Amino acid sequence: MESLVVGIDGGGTKTRALLADERGERIAESVGDASAVRPGEAERSAGVIAGVVRDVMEEAGHPDSRPRVLCVGVAGVGRESERQALYDALVEQEVADEVVVESDFLIALEDAFGEGPGVLLIAGTGSSAFGRSPAGARARCGGWGPMIGDEGGGAWIGRRALSVVAAASDGREPESALTGAVLTATESAEATDLIRWAANATPAKLGTLAPVVIAVAEAGDLRANALISMAVEELALHVRALARQLFVDERASVPVALTGGLLRKGAPIRKRLEHRLRTAVPGAQVHPAEVDPARGAVRAALRYLGELTT
Repeated sequence: MESLVVGIDGGGTKTRALLADERGERIAESVGDASAVRPGEAERSAGVIAGVVRDVMEEAGHPDSRPRVLCVGVAGVGRESERQALYDALVEQEVADEVVVESDFLIALEDAFGEGPGVLLIAGTGSSAFGRSPAGARARCGGWGPMIGDEGGGAWIGRRALSVVAAASDGREPESALTGAVLTATESAEATDLIRWAANATPAKLGTLAPVVIAVAEAGDLRANALISMAVEELALHVRALARQLFVDERASVPVALTGGLLRKGAPIRKRLEHRLRTAVPGAQVHPAEVDPARGAVRAALRYLGELTT
């Protein structure tokens, strides 16, 4: 049997696996629960990833086989201790002959630019940016997690929407259509019910409010529109920071790729961000193609496979 590889894109909302042969031809794919690594929870993430790998192997008709190489790109492994913990947990799961663990940035960067320069912005449940300079230097911006960072991401938008509803309920802000929309989305009877809902909400759950805010903004609500404008500005700042650090300044030619649930092609926030980048980062050259982090993980796995066989 020929060598098979699996690429994993693990985020705060879902985990996606792609199975490919040694030529890079896609065979099957599978989707599972969130597997972003939280401090001290590497084993939980490994369990989710192992389940998705087994699912994709079964989907391809190889339930009793293991991929030769598993490349996992997952949020939350920026620190070496967390990366090593996830690696160890995956090895213990025995789901592949060889395991490679990378950050979600690197696999997305792999798909967007290969080994070339550029800035990649990710905005889904959380937010972060990663870049490579023309000389090969790498840097990151954001990605500080839901408690102190992730500005412009879905959970950030959701949390601020809750604050708007609370303030409007108090009379500290004018009434907004966000109130009714958020109460409906959270199945809450009144604003005070949001206290319990928020206390039990994971970042992914908070992120489910982002589409609600976007829809209300698109319908013309000024407060929701202002919140989306704040999110767009935060995301633009991520790109500008790396443009200055890796490409001298924001006026230099900077290849930019956008990915994540909030930045899908045609998405309202993506459209507004592309417009904002024209002035915030004048040298930005936004790639129109979709970035597929799981595909980038497959490419990284194939490169590792090549090293094993040479």
